[in-house]
Amino acid sequence: MKVSECFKTRPVISFEIFPPRPNAKQPAIDKFYESLDTLASLKPAYISITYGAGGGTSSEEKTIALAKFIKEHYGIEPVTHLPAVAFNKETMTEFLDKLAAAHVENVLALRGDKPKVDNGNHDFTYATDLVDVIKARGDYYILGACHPDIHPESANAVEDTKHLKEKVDAGVSQLVSQLFFDNQHFYNFIERCELAGIDVPIQAGIMPVINQRQIEKMATMGGVELPPKFLKIMDRYKDNPVAMRDAGIAYAVDQIVDLLAEGVDGIHLYTMDNPVVTKRICEAIRAMV
Repeated sequence: MKVSECFKTRPVISFEIFPPRPNAKQPAIDKFYESLDTLASLKPAYISITYGAGGGTSSEEKTIALAKFIKEHYGIEPVTHLPAVAFNKETMTEFLDKLAAAHVENVLALRGDKPKVDNGNHDFTYATDLVDVIKARGDYYILGACHPDIHPESANAVEDTKHLKEKVDAGVSQLVSQLFFDNQHFYNFIERCELAGIDVPIQAGIMPVINQRQIEKMATMGGVELPPKFLKIMDRYKDNPVAMRDAGIAYAVDQIVDLLAEGVDGIHLYTMDNPVVTKRICEAIRAMV
């Protein structure tokens, strides 16, 4: 099933998970699948799977195996990430053929983080470059990423919106936003999309704060603004992990309640494979979805 079907009933609540690294030990793998059991029990509309850390054939095979497991074991549609920087045309078509064999119909086309050392063994520069290859290889439903705080490599909001429109015109049928911590930025982004004629479902990507250093690193890489209220929370609870977790949950719930009240298409939770945090957020917003 294509995840476009999920939008017949809105808002859509979906999760993103981070598979174990290819060299992960068995205890870490066992813990991941225990967490996945809990996350699946929360009945997300779909689960997106980040592309395996480290790259290589091992990552591809494990990504496909996990996607197939989620679909067959839980009855939940998987969405596999396809980072442009991880493939060339040959490896991309091979990967797509393997997804088709596993009956995986939904993919998220991404540029991905630029490698520290570029070996030149790739044919794609941007996510848009992937779309024609994906469309030519099968009947896939293609999702794409977007940046409410503007992509860090874009000169301004106008340029960023122009590139996003090109991505949608190329064949991306749904957008999932990167994390943000100021809802007004998301609403401003939606307004820019409407003015540009971008008419596809757009989910708001929410990441609960459970680790100050991790969030600051991701925000810096993604060009995400950290509002004063958020910074005060991190500073106040940085030395108390339990209080930081609870404050992070409260902040995420506050964001989501406001977003749902404004009628967003859906919420995409970056779970960080943390079932406790994800479950508490879902329980807090259950009456609203």
